[in-house]
Amino acid sequence: MTVVAPGATGAPAGSPAEAGAGPGGDPTTVVVLGSTGSIGVQALDVIAAHPGRFRVVGLAAGTGDEALIAQARALRVPRVALADERAAARSRPPLGPGTEVLAGADGVTALAGSGADVVLNGIDGSRGLRPTLAALQAGSRLALANKESLIVGGDLVRGAVTRPDQLVPVDSEHSALAQCLRAGRGEEVARLVVTASGGPFRGRTRADLARITPADALAHPTWSMGPVITINSATLANKGLEVIEAHLLFAIPYDRIDVVVHPQSIVHGMVEFRDGATVAKLSPPDMRLPIQLALGWPDRLDHAVKRMDWTRPATLQFEPVDTETFPMLDLARAAGRAGGTAPAVFNAANEEAVGAFLAGRLPFLGIAEVVAAVLGSRGSGAVGDLETLLAAEDEARAAARQVLDDRGREA
Repeated sequence: MTVVAPGATGAPAGSPAEAGAGPGGDPTTVVVLGSTGSIGVQALDVIAAHPGRFRVVGLAAGTGDEALIAQARALRVPRVALADERAAARSRPPLGPGTEVLAGADGVTALAGSGADVVLNGIDGSRGLRPTLAALQAGSRLALANKESLIVGGDLVRGAVTRPDQLVPVDSEHSALAQCLRAGRGEEVARLVVTASGGPFRGRTRADLARITPADALAHPTWSMGPVITINSATLANKGLEVIEAHLLFAIPYDRIDVVVHPQSIVHGMVEFRDGATVAKLSPPDMRLPIQLALGWPDRLDHAVKRMDWTRPATLQFEPVDTETFPMLDLARAAGRAGGTAPAVFNAANEEAVGAFLAGRLPFLGIAEVVAAVLGSRGSGAVGDLETLLAAEDEARAAARQVLDDRGREA
């Protein structure tokens, strides 16, 4: 099943995604999940730049009640949700009776499934899976920045998609690929090319990486992101997740999805067609552009976040990935090819290892070692339903914590 079909540009008449899609019509209603995080804040910037086009009807966050309260007041949002129940309780008095406050993970999921025209999922990690499924099942168009929910959910998420382009990627690379795929039919596609900045350690050796600190790894040369995704960029785990995501979105086999290092972060993705032509999407590195496109999909909105100055000299550089130094890319590919619960196991083990690294309990190179150990011990099981999938993820997290404990005793 292809979630984002080459050449597909719209939703069928009467679907929630169509409501308010045209300029001059009713505003497109939007729910923003993870509204106080990097993606959420930038999404609200995009919405503010298009007065009358969008109406925010729901906001969700984890624990940041003060920031959420400020957003809800400024936008006069009727419903909010906070995953932390104590934060939800704190937010009710200042918001007053005019704003409904939902609490806990179930509250966030309920808000996602409330039937807005567009739900932007900017939640971190696999906890975004239930809201992803809820939004799709409610018929909303899902602007997906939470790649983990697709990677972990796999066929469950794809099976919840009821129409072409109901699920639109927000990741800059997959947004780029979706745009490039408009240039041809599915059978004309030879391969996809995902670009990587190389992170903060491009050109380093394994010996260099043995002394890396969390502060070093959090200093990304191009993008401003949350801590987990920044570490994933440094290990290239993020590119591995993006390869799995590209396979699930566009139904292209893994052996036809390449990753190349492109340190300028100007080319965000490329599609090679069977006649040898390659179509690339180029733009300044700014997440507001793919967010804007996902919110207005399939339309391009009349607002340039940034523009390239093509009158100035520029060099575009491409390099192969050093998978010996950065093994997480190959580990992710192996999990993707195994299918079933393996991508969920990879993601869960990685999240546990990254958390240990950020806490100073694991060296940088140990992240890949923990993930490899868990993948080797867990294998891949069939995904029958959501509970089976979540159980496999819990088991992978427990296995990763056991590996971490064993390493700690040996140290």
